[in-house]
Amino acid sequence: MRRTDAGGATLELLVPDVRCAGCMAKVERTVTAVPGVVAARVNLSQKRLLVEFRAGGGDPVGVVAALDALGYPSTPYDPQSAGQARDREGRELILAMAVAGFGVMNTMMFSVPIWAGLFGQELGPATRTLMMWFSGIVGAPCALYAGLPFFRSAWRSLRARRANMDVPISIGVLLTLAISFSETILRGRDVYFDAAVSLLFLLLIGRWLEHRLRARASSAAADLLALQATSATRIGPDGVLTAIPLNNVAPGDLLLVRPGDRMPVDGEIVEGVSDLDNSLLTGETAPVVVAAGQAVRAGALNLSGVLRLRATAASADSALAAIARLVELGAQARSRYVRLADKAAAVYVPVVHTVALLTFAGGWALGLGPREALIRAVAVLIVTCPCALGLAVPAVQITASARLFRKGVLVKSGAALERLAEVDHVVFDKTGVLTLGHPRLIDPVPAAVAMAAPLARASRHPLARALTEAACDGPVATAVVEHAGQGVEGTIDGRRARLGRAAFLGVPSRGDATELWFGFEGDTKIRFRFEDTLRPDAAETISALRARGLTIEVLSGDLPGPVARMAEAAGATAWRAGCTPQDKVAAVEALAAAGHKVLMVGDGLNDAGALAKAHAAMAPGTALEASQNAADLVFSGDRLGAVVTAVDVARSAHRRAFENFGLAALYNAIAAPAAILGFVNPFVAAIAMSASSLVVTLNALRTGAARWTS
Repeated sequence: MRRTDAGGATLELLVPDVRCAGCMAKVERTVTAVPGVVAARVNLSQKRLLVEFRAGGGDPVGVVAALDALGYPSTPYDPQSAGQARDREGRELILAMAVAGFGVMNTMMFSVPIWAGLFGQELGPATRTLMMWFSGIVGAPCALYAGLPFFRSAWRSLRARRANMDVPISIGVLLTLAISFSETILRGRDVYFDAAVSLLFLLLIGRWLEHRLRARASSAAADLLALQATSATRIGPDGVLTAIPLNNVAPGDLLLVRPGDRMPVDGEIVEGVSDLDNSLLTGETAPVVVAAGQAVRAGALNLSGVLRLRATAASADSALAAIARLVELGAQARSRYVRLADKAAAVYVPVVHTVALLTFAGGWALGLGPREALIRAVAVLIVTCPCALGLAVPAVQITASARLFRKGVLVKSGAALERLAEVDHVVFDKTGVLTLGHPRLIDPVPAAVAMAAPLARASRHPLARALTEAACDGPVATAVVEHAGQGVEGTIDGRRARLGRAAFLGVPSRGDATELWFGFEGDTKIRFRFEDTLRPDAAETISALRARGLTIEVLSGDLPGPVARMAEAAGATAWRAGCTPQDKVAAVEALAAAGHKVLMVGDGLNDAGALAKAHAAMAPGTALEASQNAADLVFSGDRLGAVVTAVDVARSAHRRAFENFGLAALYNAIAAPAAILGFVNPFVAAIAMSASSLVVTLNALRTGAARWTS
């Protein structure tokens, strides 16, 4: 258990037998009922259960016991163990699928002559019975082995006095085998060994595809963590260097980071100067100079100098691990569509068992005989399996999240995709969103720039750095003193000079642009104007959003002049300047009150409130952590087109989810009556049910095939 800042605690458990939306609902409902538990959330792709306890409470033993009683054994969550369990499950599914495939091919070798006659002639009774026995000898063992994943799951569910989706599948397979052996012994006409093994083969294909979809989403987080250092070099009190596993790094440890190494954990530089590549974390490719006293994040690549780093967090609490957790959360979250599927799946087992029982009893009562009535009941059990319904939403969400991740967008919840698909109005912050957040000097005068550059080189302020970039390399002022919030002063060629705000140099501000003033004591003061750089695809992005029926607005805390110029350059006609954080929240609330569903795109601390109030929210990877936490999606890089991509994929996911619901409903509306009336035998039922699951899965793979390519 890990304690939280609020005094509560969290517990992470690996629950390997969670397989579907129904499993998620049962586990979450049961664990939430344990005393002291505030919330429980299952990540289906990771098979991880996150339990939140209230302050002062928490009984992890009670949680584990509740899961055991439910038929879902659990262990403490460990990413390596989870990966091994996932790999083991994949190998078991492939082996079971191979056995089922072998059984299908060889059982058919004996079944086809029974159906069609041998060499165009009807088989004699003795030959027909012999073919049935051969079919059973091959098909039954293959079906029993291939059905182990379903039988184990069904048995655990029944032991917990519950019934999951694998119960009717298992009953249907076992009844089919029993009927077939009975027909063989009694020299009947039809056997269904081929149906039993074919059903399992097709079910296993669908389950393996589902496994691959989840593994694809899980690999996104694994790919991120794979970029983290696997070990760290710790500097002992005596100066001795020791290589230790990354998990053994503790806050306060002194670490050595050589050129070419990635930062193992979040920390603060104690000694050394170097260039860092933060592109993994922020999407920015330009190297950043760091020195003693500056904070660095895990995953940053050390390019040049040797650094001594004081760890401020363990590897599990690093920025890179936090990003990986965002990816994991996006793979499967509790959304409105998932809850809808849960409700439908929850009523499935009692309803379908009742229908199957009524089919058997009604058929027998109407004169069909127990054999034919039982065959129809088995066909009902098989053909109405809700695998397609269970896959309808998770497959779409996993595919959409994985597709967006490959496009550089991290999705924090499936519900975020649903809300994003509904937005009709987009609000952009200016600085750091429409723009790159990198000011540049406007209309530079080379002589003036050269005079101010020595003092600018001594400051880390963004405007001073922009002035330095315009001047290139050169001398640095001496005796530099920085006045927080005002500017810097120092000596240039024996003369005292100042660089900073207008009031710092004793001149009135003109207020029409972002500015910096420079001047020597007793001399004329020089004004430098700066403007942020518009993202390269900002105008194209806004045009694309308008083409999709969305209205656009810009809210900024900057001066009216810069906001107007940037909005005009980006093609946004509606804008507001000088907005406080409260103004932005009020604007979003007013839009919502007017009936709009707002997408807020912001990056600053002053945007966090508006991000939280919006119907859906996005933030760039360069945003403050508070803004990223308030956002539903986070995008990396300097391309604003990620917003259009996210909208397209979300709308596509919305369509695919409802298409899958429709396909599942249409299938059951046709298949169930056909089985009840005897038009579908167990073999045809197996093919039809498995085909419906494959159709839903393949339809989900169409998610996000958007036309936006920026």
